[in-house]
Amino acid sequence: MGKFLADITPLRESPAFRRLWLGSAVSALGSQLTLVAVSLEIYRLTQDSLYVGLLSLFALVPLVFGGLLGGSIADAHDRRTVALLASSVLWLTTAALALQAWMQLGNVWLLYALVAVQSGAQAINQPARSAIIPVLVRKELLPAANALSMMIFGLTMTAGPLLAGVLVAWIGFGWTYTIDVVSFAFAFWALLKLPPMPPGEHARPAGLRSVVEGFRFLGTRPNLRMTFVIDLVAMIFAQPRALLPAIGAVMIGGGEATVGILLASMAVGAFLAGLFSGPLGGVRRQGAAVVWSVMGWGASVAAFGLVVVLAGHAGEAGEAGVTVWLLPAAVCCALAGIADSVSAVFRTTILQASTPDHLRGRLQGVFVVVVAGGPRIGDMLAGGATKLLNEGWVLLIGGAMCIAVAWTLAHLQCGFLRYDARNPVA
Repeated sequence: MGKFLADITPLRESPAFRRLWLGSAVSALGSQLTLVAVSLEIYRLTQDSLYVGLLSLFALVPLVFGGLLGGSIADAHDRRTVALLASSVLWLTTAALALQAWMQLGNVWLLYALVAVQSGAQAINQPARSAIIPVLVRKELLPAANALSMMIFGLTMTAGPLLAGVLVAWIGFGWTYTIDVVSFAFAFWALLKLPPMPPGEHARPAGLRSVVEGFRFLGTRPNLRMTFVIDLVAMIFAQPRALLPAIGAVMIGGGEATVGILLASMAVGAFLAGLFSGPLGGVRRQGAAVVWSVMGWGASVAAFGLVVVLAGHAGEAGEAGVTVWLLPAAVCCALAGIADSVSAVFRTTILQASTPDHLRGRLQGVFVVVVAGGPRIGDMLAGGATKLLNEGWVLLIGGAMCIAVAWTLAHLQCGFLRYDARNPVA
């Protein structure tokens, strides 16, 4: 079993990475508590899902601009300092969320403003932290380090929303936000223990020109560019998230509980992929692994769509509750989570290993924008497609298109299939 379980060598070899990983784990769980609690508080204040949906808009815009600018800042300044300052803003906004809850201000627009600031700070923080990792671990250990990070992501995405609901109901919004405020101490501890990481001799001043330089570099590196394009293919053509409420209400049954189970199943898949990621460290053809993982995502989503098609309208009878179709649907979602996690591990590794250090922050910023923007475009397309087809057929066709487009792109860009971790060429 040791060969299949996650390789913890990065944690053993690098005390700095170990502290960063532990700090990220605790603060990520706290962040999930806040993310869910804000949604619940807005719904309690408005009793309208539209206002909850607007949270994504207020979070997306600063995330896009902050991600691009944040990468430029991370390349121009000491990355440890950038991460500390961004984490400080995150801590202050979370403290403000806790304060407004304790004072019972009940102002939705204040919540939107705090979430927007928090999203922008997170977009600056993430490129800096991601660009730090290749400095802390050996190149050959990057897949293992990224798999360990994905394991934490899956765990916090599973436990965070469930715990948030329990805490809000039990101790209220103020204490739930306060727990996140306290959790930031672990992130600060990990960052403070890092050595200084000043920019190299090729550093450029932060700003628009620096961002453009990053895009120019990306335009001349087909393998790097492919990691972004193929992820967009997966998220745009085969994104099931926006369709889950209707699937829970009409097809499978169970309503909101079913939506929560299906989302948790994806997160469980990501956690399992990280837990049993031992063999990933031995994969050399990482480009091919990304292609097969994206195709696996498409196949899992297509299979999920087939389950929904076969279920028909079994969930319309409200008294019946959850139907037998929930189990195969949850399995498909878990498989999708596994495929997405493996893809993310190798895409991140290719980006970290083949990007020069002085450009690593800017490329990580583009990564943040793609990861944030792709699913939202997919949500819009999937929702619009339901005007022509039902949710099951949208997922089935979208998953098949994801497979076809990924396969076509891979054969148009054959160099990506031949990408070898022993000789990382961007």
